[in-house]
Amino acid sequence: MDSLETELDRARELDVAELADAIETIGFECTRCGACCKSEDAGCGDDTAADGDTGESDEPDPHTATVFPDEIRRLQDAGDYDFRDVARPMPYGLEETPEGTQGETFEWALQTDACGDCTFYDETDGVGACTVHGDRPLICKTYPFSVALGGTSQPMGEAVDTEGMVRAHECEGLGRDISRADAEELAAALKERAIRELREAIGVRENYEPTDADGVVVHDSEGQKRPDGSEL
Repeated sequence: MDSLETELDRARELDVAELADAIETIGFECTRCGACCKSEDAGCGDDTAADGDTGESDEPDPHTATVFPDEIRRLQDAGDYDFRDVARPMPYGLEETPEGTQGETFEWALQTDACGDCTFYDETDGVGACTVHGDRPLICKTYPFSVALGGTSQPMGEAVDTEGMVRAHECEGLGRDISRADAEELAAALKERAIRELREAIGVRENYEPTDADGVVVHDSEGQKRPDGSEL
């Protein structure tokens, strides 16, 4: 397996025009269905509530979209939000115990509402909208695409189509015509995201320190943090 540094070099060398060619070949147009912003579960019970510290709930299974530390701060500034209004610890690696949620995780996810949907998602008459669209994270700007580099994420499941380095994930908007300008804009964001994901992974590795602290600890590229974003 190539090192993260090698993959980062490869990400920096990605050709935006070639990525745009691949995106054009696959085709994409957002239908505003909201599937990439919502919980995978079809319904939402009235008594379901997301956990204030971890974002976990037994039902439904919450939407999980990775967000970088600086993206969290940008969203905070854009809407004068508290940290936990924006982000929650990624639930992977956490477990429920009699003393509460415990464990270590290595990413932040966008916060979710009581139904497990992204807290910034709004839907009217079946048409979805992002209430922070101009400041949305790279994972949202680039969905349903990712690049085939080690150390980068495959959002929301395995690829359903591939073209060169570009992977396409489940989305009803795939296969639709996309303008060259939009393909190039998406490709540039896709390259930026690949670079950022690898830089974040390297930063997490370099700043990681084992801890026996109680509760939830998030290790990101800036160090060890509590669920409210404060340093451990």
